[in-house]
Amino acid sequence: MTTPATILIVDDEEPGRQTLEALLMAYGYRLLFSANGPEALETAAREVPDLILLDVMMPGMDGFEVCERLRHDPLLAEVPVIMVTALDDRESRLRGLDVGADDFLSKPIDRMELCARIKTIVRLNRYRQLLSERSRFEWIAKQSSDGLIIIDAHDIIRYCNPQARHYLNLDLESDALPTEPFFQLVKHWYVEQPESAWVDWPHIDDNPMIPTERYLVQPESMNAPSIWFQVDVLTLPIEHETGHLIRLRDITVEMARSRSLWTFHSLILHKLRTPITGLVGGLQILVDDAADLSGQDIGEFAQIALVSARRLHDQLEAILRYVRQKDLALSDERCAVQHIPMLLEQIQTQMELAPITIDPDRDVLPADRALVLPEQIISLMFHEILSNAQKFHPKRTPHITVTIDTNDESWVRLHIQDDGTTLSAEQLAHVWLPYYQAEKYFIGEVPGMGLGLAMVASLLWNVGGRYHMTNRTHGPGVVVELAIPCVLPESG
Repeated sequence: MTTPATILIVDDEEPGRQTLEALLMAYGYRLLFSANGPEALETAAREVPDLILLDVMMPGMDGFEVCERLRHDPLLAEVPVIMVTALDDRESRLRGLDVGADDFLSKPIDRMELCARIKTIVRLNRYRQLLSERSRFEWIAKQSSDGLIIIDAHDIIRYCNPQARHYLNLDLESDALPTEPFFQLVKHWYVEQPESAWVDWPHIDDNPMIPTERYLVQPESMNAPSIWFQVDVLTLPIEHETGHLIRLRDITVEMARSRSLWTFHSLILHKLRTPITGLVGGLQILVDDAADLSGQDIGEFAQIALVSARRLHDQLEAILRYVRQKDLALSDERCAVQHIPMLLEQIQTQMELAPITIDPDRDVLPADRALVLPEQIISLMFHEILSNAQKFHPKRTPHITVTIDTNDESWVRLHIQDDGTTLSAEQLAHVWLPYYQAEKYFIGEVPGMGLGLAMVASLLWNVGGRYHMTNRTHGPGVVVELAIPCVLPESG
């Protein structure tokens, strides 16, 4: 719905104001009134009208001075002014043009002439304002480091700033817009994540089941790291229909930093706890009970402390190697598929879990297949998922089954099933998002920041992998499905 134009009527005589009001009130304009020059300037500054009908002959500050002051005010300089005068001499009109008047009306006022001139000037002023606003928007958009795109209700791009053209691999020297819908265009270069957030694109509704966080990810390749864009969407009207303003913000550096920090913290937490416990425990016994221990006992406890110390040394060296390299997830190391059972058994021991059922056996797994991620990253991903299974189990003693599907040479699909708590549809939709803690809804606060599964998701997006979580078909618990690209060792 179009907002009615605001017209300020300035006349020191009440009959003059009433006459103009009577002539205009039937046309739906919003009318404001001032009885003198200073009041007119104050009202104009406060309301910024679309048009001012200004009487020339007023005591004190006349219409010429009011118009001149309006033109010196940056906020009001562009507001159209029609001067209403009983003067019909050439010199008065020249003076009015000199101080910036847009048009003149002579008293007595002809109703048809008044309405025609107001309609024309208001329409031209609205058009000028639109051009000015568009010019300012385009200037700001061109300077922006973010990609800015306007799409219509049919997902067709109506505007695209230079940065967005660069992100979408469009010709930077041309102003031509693509005829292909935005969603189809980005599919050529990026993967939409999480998939649930893009299901109804571009028909975006306030549906609590659909995550509002959207990303476009270009997975890493052998020659280039991954690229991440956060997609922010603002709904706006476009020519009697609903369109959207899209902002593409490059968050590649932020994601790499967050992933590296999480990986580093996880390495410290998961790798150092066991050897430190063995070292401290063995030395504590030697200190507390040295007088009661035999030589053989002392040797055994010293050996335990020495093994733990060596293990601690090895783990610290591994962490230092990680710090020295740019990003563990982008290293050339690969995790052999046959090593997956070994990683699961190590985590089972560290977390003191019940024996994990692994299908198939290690000997059946292909010896020539490797995941595109290194063993440490695969181990951390397992640790996050199994930690959740333990935290969410009512007794903290989950029974876990891991199925390794290698039927597709290009992928390894892992199905990790527990018998803990069943999640709601809303929790399943949001559990992979950063800082979302599903446990708040059914067992109370559990230590953690809700970043573990989000990091698992980001690591998979980074290499073109996939993830999914569903409830078990029979009985309580969930099934986490991870699809990880793999390579043959000889192909790198």
